[in-house]
Amino acid sequence: MDFEILGDITVLETIASGRGIRDLRRLQRNYGKGRRRKMKGSARIWLRNGDVRIGKKEFKRKKYLDE
Repeated sequence: MDFEILGDITVLETIASGRGIRDLRRLQRNYGKGRRRKMKGSARIWLRNGDVRIGKKEFKRKKYLDE
């Protein structure tokens, strides 16, 4: 990853659960069976260049919220 999460992930929202998750087969293969929920939220992140930004988060940065 090219960033680290600072603090807690806030404003959590469930956007899909169970069979509504497109990557469910991959998640079950990698992590085992379980009750899956696809969620989104916001967190402060530290970028490798030293900037601290607010980003959305499977841990990939989707977009910056502070622009």
